[in-house]
Amino acid sequence: MKRTTFFFSLLLPVLFLGLVSCGDSNDSHDKAGGGSKSESSGSAKAHSPDQPPGDKAGEGSKGTIGMTCMNLNNPFFQLIAQEMEKAAGAAGYTLKAMDGKGDAALQNTQIDEFITQKCDAIFLNPADSKATGSGVRAAHAAGIPVFTFDIEMEDPEVQKLVTYHVGSDNYQGGKLAGESMMKATGDSGKVGIINLPEANSCKKRVEGFKDYLKENESKLEIVIELNGKGDRVKGAEVAADMLTAHDDLVGIFGINDPCALGAWASVKEAGKLEQITIVGFDGSPDGKIGVFEKKLYDTPMQFPGQMATKTVEAFLKYAAGDDFEKIEFIPCEHYFFADAEKDPNRDKF
Repeated sequence: MKRTTFFFSLLLPVLFLGLVSCGDSNDSHDKAGGGSKSESSGSAKAHSPDQPPGDKAGEGSKGTIGMTCMNLNNPFFQLIAQEMEKAAGAAGYTLKAMDGKGDAALQNTQIDEFITQKCDAIFLNPADSKATGSGVRAAHAAGIPVFTFDIEMEDPEVQKLVTYHVGSDNYQGGKLAGESMMKATGDSGKVGIINLPEANSCKKRVEGFKDYLKENESKLEIVIELNGKGDRVKGAEVAADMLTAHDDLVGIFGINDPCALGAWASVKEAGKLEQITIVGFDGSPDGKIGVFEKKLYDTPMQFPGQMATKTVEAFLKYAAGDDFEKIEFIPCEHYFFADAEKDPNRDKF
């Protein structure tokens, strides 16, 4: 089969899996454990209840929250949007969710629209943790609080302008991936990493992966790192390139499940399924099914529903004039075949 035909066959699945997850912490290096309870760092002083409210969303609504995320075609972010809408609605607010389509410039335009509409708050999942900084600055100048989720802003000065952030402890999750890779490969051989350097959270996953290997004096050798753009098709392409450059690879770490599953397709086409172990990241429905079908060895799980509810809870505390934690990180958990085997909801987040 020609390679172009092979990659075209992957276009349909990519509609269901795009960029997933990301979140970052400057101090997350000290975190460990895999429970689902959140860890927090720092606190934020609530705004004055006398601050002028934004335009209201109609009769019976307390106001409007603008939300923009990197990719609303992704089930991960679809769930977050649904849970945010549910929690905000229960508190009397209207959520206006917009798709950033992986475009930081589009997200900055959407933020400008939220400012013009005088939204009471902006919930932001940046497609680019640097380039959306101008939107955060504009919202701050307009007196509208910004709550980030999943991906933290990269510029420390911009991050100071963010009212609240919640995300996975991606560094700790990367360590889980490193642990799994060492175990599955017998800690011997060459491995490749499919990364996404545009996203702080994904950089933290790679950092955690590498640090775990280093701290445990691993004999694994990382010989190649390529950008899979967080995408299933691109993940397959770069995995094929990895195999061309290093046909003796024993493992591939994909920074999310789409990249990992794309890699599996290329490994299968190359006839190397018995040789290469693939570790993903997310605990997405497709990732968990992939573990159950033994395509992936592990997919460290994130908890998008918790990100959604915690973001809304922080906003409500802000609106009420209460104090709240400024940054929270939710530990990731391993997801192995044994977990998938007894999980009746593996097709759901």
